[in-house]
Amino acid sequence: MRVLIIGAGQVGESIAADLDGSHEVVIVERDAERCEELTYSLDVLTINGDGTAVSTLEEAGIEEADMVVASTDNDETNIVACSTAKAVSDSFTVARIKNTEYLRTWERSQSAFGIDFMVCTNLLTAESIVRVIGLPAARDVDPFADGKVQMAEFEVSESSPIAGQTVSEADRFDSLTFAALLRDDEVVIPRGETVIRAGDKAVVIGSPGSVRGFAADVAPEEHVGKGEEVVIVGGSEIGYHTARLLGERGFSPRLIERDEDRARDLAEDLPETFVMQSDATDVGFLERERIGDADVLVAALDSDEKNLLSCLLATRLGVERTVAVVDQTAYVDLFETVGIDVGVSPRAVVAEEITRFTREGGAENIALIEDDRAEVLEIEVTEESLLANRPIMESIRDFPDCLVIGAITRDGELVTPRGDTVIRPGDHVVVFFETSVVDEVTRKL
Repeated sequence: MRVLIIGAGQVGESIAADLDGSHEVVIVERDAERCEELTYSLDVLTINGDGTAVSTLEEAGIEEADMVVASTDNDETNIVACSTAKAVSDSFTVARIKNTEYLRTWERSQSAFGIDFMVCTNLLTAESIVRVIGLPAARDVDPFADGKVQMAEFEVSESSPIAGQTVSEADRFDSLTFAALLRDDEVVIPRGETVIRAGDKAVVIGSPGSVRGFAADVAPEEHVGKGEEVVIVGGSEIGYHTARLLGERGFSPRLIERDEDRARDLAEDLPETFVMQSDATDVGFLERERIGDADVLVAALDSDEKNLLSCLLATRLGVERTVAVVDQTAYVDLFETVGIDVGVSPRAVVAEEITRFTREGGAENIALIEDDRAEVLEIEVTEESLLANRPIMESIRDFPDCLVIGAITRDGELVTPRGDTVIRPGDHVVVFFETSVVDEVTRKL
């Protein structure tokens, strides 16, 4: 594919880095220094110019582009860029936006703005946060097969009951598959006799019920349900959507917002949320409101530094688990190293959503694991697939050793993969594999 990316910020760079090995990538960026930087770091063509201008798009080869991704930090720029691209080409257009009002307009008429697909950063980030809140010890949770399958990544602590157990001892669930153990810089494809160590990150794929049951085994002292207390710091769009989604799921979160007018608006718009107007770094206020008794605190303020401070204060006061919005993707590992339980990067979440459109064969869904070290991919099996009409024990030999078939759905029903399971055309298959073999795997799937 020829992919034209407008905007070379962190989202644009992340998408380009994921594609430059297997696709022809062109980046359009206003900043000349940024263009030069990416020319040296990635195997891409860079064009210095305005991505909303026809002349710039023509210089970038818009007529031959299969896909245009507008990923600047400005919603209106992205919308205009996609509209311009659609006016002069037949390319598939994807726009990254933050304002959900634009998303609602597009959803009512999906030809609006000349955009084929719209990715809403704030909403996707809130959805990711809410999924993580729902599972104790989870670092990442992604739904597949219309919610019938979940992929979850759990960190195994020294106190976890499954630390020291073999995979066969820890796997007590019929509809659960151990996809991998992430150990230091190694991706371990587990066998029954593989021992789970403290510090491992376990990636599992299965039904939501089995994943939740496994979560209870990983961290039995933690149990997050509708009665658990969640505190959200910051009434940003991400904070608002997180509170709204939690309220829809039966939670009654508390939200702290410093601005009086914004706090009043949030209180009116969020009937299930108790809104408090205060500075979330005021230790006296936090102690008076017994924030330390909360089970989870989500920091969704307007800067990474403030979110880090809020989480560290919450941990000091006794909050069991902290989740921070981290705008700078490179800081996620740093946040988690210094004690934040989960860092969620809006830019990484959006890049993951857009990347699935570039996968050969048409991915239904995709999750990128641990800085793109591995992927979980959902595809619909065709007659041409090497998986079709063959038992798994036979077809798996034609794929790299790092590929694991995690789940199968057939006619809307979950099928747990076993060696003698025959995969049929039309089945939806969720697979795990290392990113280094993505081209070979997607070609054969």
